[in-house]
Amino acid sequence: MLKQLFNKLTVVLLLLIPFTGSSQEKEWMLGPFERPGSINPIIVPRKGPLFYCPMNKKELYWEEMATFNPASVVRDGRVYVLYRSEDKLGEMIIGGHTSRIGMAVSDDGLNFERRPHPVMFPDHDSQKEYEWPGGVEDPRIVETDHGKYVMTYTQWNRDTPRLAIATSSDLKNWKKHGPAFSEAYDGKYLDMDTKAGAIICRLEGNSFIAEKINGQYWMYFNVPYVHIAVSNDLINWKPLEDDRGELLRVLSPRPGYFDSWLVEPGPPALVTEHGILLIYNAGNSIHTGIPELGHRLYTAGQALYDSENPLKLIDRTDNFFIRPEKEYERTGQYEDGTTFLEGLSYFNNKWFIYYGTADSRVAVIVWNPATD
Repeated sequence: MLKQLFNKLTVVLLLLIPFTGSSQEKEWMLGPFERPGSINPIIVPRKGPLFYCPMNKKELYWEEMATFNPASVVRDGRVYVLYRSEDKLGEMIIGGHTSRIGMAVSDDGLNFERRPHPVMFPDHDSQKEYEWPGGVEDPRIVETDHGKYVMTYTQWNRDTPRLAIATSSDLKNWKKHGPAFSEAYDGKYLDMDTKAGAIICRLEGNSFIAEKINGQYWMYFNVPYVHIAVSNDLINWKPLEDDRGELLRVLSPRPGYFDSWLVEPGPPALVTEHGILLIYNAGNSIHTGIPELGHRLYTAGQALYDSENPLKLIDRTDNFFIRPEKEYERTGQYEDGTTFLEGLSYFNNKWFIYYGTADSRVAVIVWNPATD
C-alpha cells in the first residue's frame, strides 16, 4: 500500500514536469527519449494521391482520415516507416473506417517522404473474410536470418480482430499468411480477439532479427493482458496455456499504477545484455489507477524478462516513460490521448521510437546514448 501511494505521488510530480527525457527509472531501460524539436508530428492525414480500392471498386483518398500506429525498419541506410492509414468513407467512430498500411522513407529518421499508394490493403485475396471491410491495422516488423521481413498485424472485419502474419523481401510487396493462430489447438483461438504481436529479436547492426530461444521463436501478444506464443517458422504460432487450458499471462494490469486498465505489447521485444526488453503500451483507469493521469489515457512502460526464459518477468517500470502532453497527442479520434508505441529502430547511433498519437498521426521520440 505504501509503495502504491509513493507511486501515485511520483506520477503526480511527473505530470507537472514536461517530457524532456532527463532521467531513467531503471538502468536496464532504453532511454531517456526526447521529442526532437518541432518536427512532430512527422506523418499526418492528407487528401493526397488517389488509390483504386478493390473493395469499394473506386478511387479514394486512402489516408484522409488518419495516419498512425507505425512499424519501422532500417534498410540500406534509410528508415522505413509502415503506418496505418484510414479513409473517411466509414462511420465516424474508432474502427469504423477502412485501414491500409502505407510507407514513408527517411534519410535522417525525422523527415519522411511518403509513397503514393498503400503497400498492404484489403483485396480480393484469401484473407477477404478477415479483412473486409475494416482492413489491415497496426503493423510490427522484424527480419529473419535470411533477409526476409515478417510483419505481425491485425485483420479487422468489424466483427473479430485477428493477429495475422505477412512476409516480404522488399517491404513493398507482402504475402499474407492469414491468422497467426489458425492451426494451433485445432483452431481454438482462430475466432478469439487477438492483436499486437511483438516478436522477440536481437539487434544486429541496424537490423532487428527474430531470435530463437531454446530452439523456437517467441512472441508477446494481446490486450488487456500480455500473453505469449511460440513458433518454428515465424508464420504458424502456438499460444502457451496455463494448467487450466487458458492463455498464459506474462504481464497484467496493476491497480494503483499507470497501467491499471490494460497492457499491450509495443515494438518487437529486444534481447539486451540485461534480458529481454519489452516496451509496452499501458492504459490508465481513474477508478483503479492514477486519477490525476486521466481515464483511458495511454502511456508506455518497459518490462524485462529472463533472456533464457521469456515467461519469467524480472522487473518492470513503476512509472511511464512517455505520456500524451502535446496537442497532437491529445486531439484526434482518440480524445483521451495516446502515445501508442509500435516502431523501434537503431539508426545513426541513435534510438528512434515511432508512435501513434490520438489514433490520428505519427510522431517520433529519440534517444542519443552519446549524450548521456
